Amino acid sequence: MAGKISARDIEEVKARVNIADVIGGYVALKPASAGSLKGLCPFHQEKSPSFNVRPLQGFYHCFGCGAGGDVYKFLQEMESLSFYEAVENLAQKASYTLTYEAGSNAPDQGQKARIYEANLAASRYFAEQLGTDAATTGRDFLKSRGFDKSAAETFGVGFAPKGWNNLVDHLKTLGFTEDELVLASLASRGERGLYDKFRGRLIWPIRDTSNQVIGFGARKLFDDDQGPKYLNTSETPVYHKSAVLYGIDLAKKEISKTQKVVVVEGYTDVMACHLAGVTTAVATCGTAFGDEHIRILNRMLSANVDNPAEVIFTFDPDEAGQKAAMRAFADADKFHANSFIAVGPDGLDPSDLRVQKGDEAVQLMIESKKPIYEFAIKQKLKNFDLSSVEGRVGAARAAAGVIATIRDSAMRSVYLREVANWVNLDVSEVSALVERAIKDKVVAAVAPMRQDVAAEPAVQSFEEPDLRDPTIRFERQLLEV
Repeated sequence: MAGKISARDIEEVKARVNIADVIGGYVALKPASAGSLKGLCPFHQEKSPSFNVRPLQGFYHCFGCGAGGDVYKFLQEMESLSFYEAVENLAQKASYTLTYEAGSNAPDQGQKARIYEANLAASRYFAEQLGTDAATTGRDFLKSRGFDKSAAETFGVGFAPKGWNNLVDHLKTLGFTEDELVLASLASRGERGLYDKFRGRLIWPIRDTSNQVIGFGARKLFDDDQGPKYLNTSETPVYHKSAVLYGIDLAKKEISKTQKVVVVEGYTDVMACHLAGVTTAVATCGTAFGDEHIRILNRMLSANVDNPAEVIFTFDPDEAGQKAAMRAFADADKFHANSFIAVGPDGLDPSDLRVQKGDEAVQLMIESKKPIYEFAIKQKLKNFDLSSVEGRVGAARAAAGVIATIRDSAMRSVYLREVANWVNLDVSEVSALVERAIKDKVVAAVAPMRQDVAAEPAVQSFEEPDLRDPTIRFERQLLEV
């Protein structure tokens, strides 16, 4: 949401909703003392109810864990929403039109509401089409991936007919204008007029944390389709691909409850994980995992040092997957969690693994996760011949570059010793390489600041290596063996 909701509207929306009705959708409430209700706290495990709601005051409080606040705070915590998202969520439920302060860049809320309505209508249309004769190829594809009718219904999977404007005509009969359909990225304009964006494809509706359909992902089914294998909704006032996670609507509560999230690579992987019991799986939609995705997940993960949350990535074993894994490694410190990598047997992704070996194999794949730092280090070591002195030194130097990025000093020390063992070198020798790598990082960070200071090129000169440097001394000793 861009822009600021007026303070008057924030108070008006709160006044129009009953906090007991909202919380009652998540917690079984029973009468307690005069003017209050109680139930089991949704924020911690308990056997005796200590969670109290006072409708007249508009507040809740748990005497067990201390959680408390107003209706907005409750929605923020339960649905992992920002404050303004919580206000918009309740405003929609209360059929209240929000206004924004002068100068706001917020998109027209009536416009956004129409996009949500069009997307919902489109998702229902696609789901109905999956049962038609024209969708046989789509149903066969799902069956080959181990998904039956029930699975398709759970995830709202649908089918877009091959016709030019089937969806456009259908939505027009429901009162949507051509401009609204184009704005929602459900249709495009061409020389022949308006036409469906998705044609002859299997369709996955993409929902946000408020369970609203914000866009679609579509997979090619027919050989005569000249488009990309996967096609996604373009940027709209409600769909921003850098901040979209498929499956977040189904996974959000389990992520908050278990403090674990599994990041997979596609729609069928999300489906396979959830059906196999890994109900915290999500995936990006047509873009690399980035800062906005991290921000969304961090809202659900607590920064508890004593019991850290877990983010588990699964990537294909191909070159693209390996690059994605290393990008995840580079972003590991941005999470309120420890990061891990899970790789399936024989390089199988969760979807294929479930088809070939069943649900338990998918669960075991996730349980067999490796710390992301260990994964990154071993990826470096694979490039060296550890049977030779030169290979061991090169491997240690490459691994040192990874270890140098670890901010936690205790964890850095552990991996330093692990690498020394893996490459068969003394800990002190690897430590010297890590110290050098850390210094190089500092120099690299400072170098751009010095560029403007440089005047004339310095005279080139040869400098003898400093044999007092433990790294240089160690390398010479090894090469003399």
